[in-house]
Amino acid sequence: MKIHEYQGKELLKKFGVTVPRGIPVFTVDEAVTAAEKLGGPVWVVKAQIHAGGRGKGGGVKLARSLDEVRKISGEIMGMQLVTHQTGPAGQKVKRLMIEEGADIKQELYVSVVTDRASQRVCVMASSEGGMDIEEVAHATPEKILKVFVDPATGLTDADAAKLARDIGVPEGSIDKAVVQFKGLYTTYVETDADLAEINPLIVTGSGDVIALDAKFNFDSNSLFRHPEIVAYRDLDEEDPAEVEASKFDLAYIQLDGNIGCLVNGAGLAMATMDTIKLFGGEPANFLDVGGGATAEKVTEAFKIMLKNPELKAILVNIFGGIMRCDVIAEGVIAACKAVSLSVPLVVRMKGTNEELGKKMLADSGLPIISADTMAEAATAVVAAAK
Repeated sequence: MKIHEYQGKELLKKFGVTVPRGIPVFTVDEAVTAAEKLGGPVWVVKAQIHAGGRGKGGGVKLARSLDEVRKISGEIMGMQLVTHQTGPAGQKVKRLMIEEGADIKQELYVSVVTDRASQRVCVMASSEGGMDIEEVAHATPEKILKVFVDPATGLTDADAAKLARDIGVPEGSIDKAVVQFKGLYTTYVETDADLAEINPLIVTGSGDVIALDAKFNFDSNSLFRHPEIVAYRDLDEEDPAEVEASKFDLAYIQLDGNIGCLVNGAGLAMATMDTIKLFGGEPANFLDVGGGATAEKVTEAFKIMLKNPELKAILVNIFGGIMRCDVIAEGVIAACKAVSLSVPLVVRMKGTNEELGKKMLADSGLPIISADTMAEAATAVVAAAK
């Protein structure tokens, strides 16, 4: 789950990180009112979407008068903002943040992620703030510094101070940077985040250290512990098919291909997509119905896949371990009848009650293409899609 910048800053502020004053708005009039309330000679009008690169796409602009706030807000609100993270279709801007201007002397980067190799939380920092960190990592990886945090002690003052010095924080601002680093680390741990990023973290002319941006991703499996974060969810920023799938506890991600995949188990789902690619096809989605799929869940899964106008064929690939093949067969038959299936369907199933499941499909009278191996299934579905 992702949240907006202004929501991320609310979390950071709660854990002691210094952020600029800002007000989220939903109309141009609200933007002008927010600027008046903030006061000052300069404001920043920021598009709020779940993607980075907003500035390069024209979604972050300075305004030096209330008239400019109105003009710029009118230009950004409702625009289809395209960044390197939105894809070519972009994302429609439906909310803004009006923020006070900042005296930027230095731009830095800091983030917190979990490092799987060391099995510890990693605090990363760089002197190259304000840039795409992927570019920095590719071109000058030596400029990204890392601290792997001992979970028994947390991020220590000494480690935070060394990291701050190593990325060029002025000596007079080190103590303030330590507060920001430790606050970001605490926010990451306490909210069960997957990513907590400040880019840029700025040093001002007066030596203050301020989080000028905030980006968070959260572990969806932990959200039951954080109703206050769930309340931040913005369904306008999510794929409608994925939102619909979540209502039925289906793990669904829309892709760019034309072959739908319905699989039980995330690993098998990934392998199924790889196999489709190997045999010349393009998967239209990742879809894991889980180990306890019912006929209702399978039917809903078919409905979601069929809403994709690019869909040309569907591959159902089932391993009957916890989930029995006859139960999946029952669900497939019910789904085909319920949705009046209009694209070719290839089914491969192995495992518990495999023969019974295959017999049910064969006796259904439906035009289902059966396959015994993954190679056969992929060959059949790629041919059907063409």
